[in-house]
Amino acid sequence: MILVPFLTDKRVAVLGLGKSGTATFLALQQSGARVTAWDDTEAARDNAQKAGVILADPLEQDLSSLDLIVWSPGIPHTFPQPHPLAEAARAADVPLVCDVELLALAKPDARFLLVTGTNGKSTTTTLVAHILTSAGIANAAGGNLGTAALDLPDLGADGVYVLELSSYQLELTRSLQARAGVLLNITPDHLGRHGGMDGYIAAKRRLYDFIAADGISVIGLDDAPTRGIGDWLLGSGQKHTALSVKQVLEHGVSAPDGVLREDGVEIFDLTAIATLPGRHNWQNACAAFALVRALGVPAHTIAAGIASYPGLAHRQQLVGTRDTVRYINDSKATNAEASEVALVCYDHIHWIIGGQAKEGGIASLEKHFHRISHAYLIGDAAPAFAATLAGKVAFSQCGTLDQAVAEAAARAQPGEVVLLSPACASWDQFKSFEHRGDVFRQLVEDLPPHGQTSPSRTAGGTP
Repeated sequence: MILVPFLTDKRVAVLGLGKSGTATFLALQQSGARVTAWDDTEAARDNAQKAGVILADPLEQDLSSLDLIVWSPGIPHTFPQPHPLAEAARAADVPLVCDVELLALAKPDARFLLVTGTNGKSTTTTLVAHILTSAGIANAAGGNLGTAALDLPDLGADGVYVLELSSYQLELTRSLQARAGVLLNITPDHLGRHGGMDGYIAAKRRLYDFIAADGISVIGLDDAPTRGIGDWLLGSGQKHTALSVKQVLEHGVSAPDGVLREDGVEIFDLTAIATLPGRHNWQNACAAFALVRALGVPAHTIAAGIASYPGLAHRQQLVGTRDTVRYINDSKATNAEASEVALVCYDHIHWIIGGQAKEGGIASLEKHFHRISHAYLIGDAAPAFAATLAGKVAFSQCGTLDQAVAEAAARAQPGEVVLLSPACASWDQFKSFEHRGDVFRQLVEDLPPHGQTSPSRTAGGTP
C-alpha cells in the first residue's frame, strides 16, 4: 500500500467504490486523512462498508470544507453528462483527481514507465514488468490494469512503477513525471466520454505532459492520429522514440516483418515467440523494448525477457485443447479493433461474440469474415451483430456464454479454433471482462467428452 501523508488531517471524499476507490479510501484512512466515500450503486456501498469504508454522500456535505475529491475515472465528469458532484465540486473550487495523481504526489522521486493507447496497453504493461523482473529490476505494474495505484507496493529507490493509463485517468492526473511513456495507437473508443474523437485524442496526448525533461516520449506511427502527435513531438524538441510495424525505421524501433530492429539494426525475431502472435503483438514488443531501453537496460537482456514472456490472461490466452480444437480466451477484446487483432491470427474460427456494444459495431471486421466458420452471438449486441453477419457468416443466436461454448464445441472440427473475442464490454452479463474470461475457461474445462454435445437449431446466416 502507498501512503499519502501529505493528506493527513485533510478532508477528502472518494467517489466510486470499485477496486481502486476502496483501495484509495483505505490508503487515505491509514495516512490520517479525514476521509469518507460514496458510490451511487447500493451493492458497491454494501461491499465497501464490509471492508471498513465510512460512507457519506458528498452531495449532502458542505463541499467548501473538502480539500479534495478522489474520482473514479469510470464516472463521467464532463461528457456525455457530468455527474452532479463534478459540477458542484467545480462550482466550489474543489479539485477532482484520480488515484494515479495521489501516487505521483506520494512518490515524486520514483521511476515511472507509462503505457496508453486504445489497444495493446495491458499486454505492453505486463510485458514491460516481465522484462524488468527477468532483468532483476524491482517493479510493480498497475493503474488501469490489475492492481490499483495506491495498492501497489512501496518500492525502494531502485524500483520502477509500470502504469497502464486510460484516457479517463490521463484527464484526472497532473503531477506524474515519468522516465518514459508510450502512446501505442488511437482508434475510435469512448467517444461519448470525451465529446468526440478530438477530445479522445487530446486525452491520450496528455501522456506527454507527464514525461520528465530528461525522459523519452515513445510514439506509435501506424495510424493517422498518432502520426499527427508524432509530428508534434518532432517539432516540440522532446526526446522521443518512434515505433512502427508497417515500415523499417532508421531512427526508432520497428518490426514490419516480425524482426525487431533498433535504428534499423536487427535485434531478434519475434515470430518465434508463441505468446506474442501477430503484428499487434509485435507493436507491443517494440513498445516494451523502447520503454525498458529508456532505463539503460541492454538490448540482449530485453530480448531474453521478451522471449520468456508467458502471455497475458484474457488476451489470446489458450485455455484448453480438446480433440486438437484450441479454445482461445480473448475476453479483453472489448471493441472491434481489439477483436480484429485476434481474428487475423487464426483460420477456421468458431467466433463467440457479443455483450454490451461499443461504438461502431463490427461492420469494420467484414474483411475478416472469410476466416469465420461459424459465429455464436450472446448478450445485448446479438441482434445488431446478427444484422451485420446475415448473408455473410453462418451464426447462431445463443444468448448466453454457456450455450455458445456448448454449440461451438459441437461444431468445431479438429484443427479449428473456438475464439471468445466479444468486441463488446461485458457488463450486460458479467462483472468484468476478467469474470467473462474466467467463466469461459471454466466452461471449457467442464466440457463433456467429444461427441456428447449437439449444435443448436437456432442458427442463421450463410450455411
